Amino acid sequence: MEQYSKPIQMRWSDIDANNHLRHSAYYDFGAFLRIQFMAEKGIDMKWMQENHIGPIIFREECVFKRELHMADEITINVEAVKATQEFDRWTLRHEIVKKDGTVAAILTLDGAWMDTAKRKLAIPPDNLRQVFDAFPKAQNFEWVVKSTK
Repeated sequence: MEQYSKPIQMRWSDIDANNHLRHSAYYDFGAFLRIQFMAEKGIDMKWMQENHIGPIIFREECVFKRELHMADEITINVEAVKATQEFDRWTLRHEIVKKDGTVAAILTLDGAWMDTAKRKLAIPPDNLRQVFDAFPKAQNFEWVVKSTK
């Protein structure tokens, strides 16, 4: 799949006391885009609740490269960086980009799927794996082999 991106409308509440985008808004934008991508392909919050599965994040990191202000026009994209063959573990990366093409931030997260009834890690059902496989792949995408230990 080609790049998946969406424009982001900053809100007054996204701005901090330094008159730039507050750090936690970057993470909110990433979560919005990931859920939007899956919802467009039939995996929405209702589906996750009915199927007792949801994403969990082990690590989320943002590298801030340029300031963002209220008037900036920005887009955010997402791509898969690595995953197991069953998509039960994965790494995604977002870039938040200014209108002129300047990368303002890079958000990277490692996650997995949890059975929300059992409260344990889970292998996602086939249709969820197909949706996750549809995420655009990074140029250096890698398949991760699970440890047998």
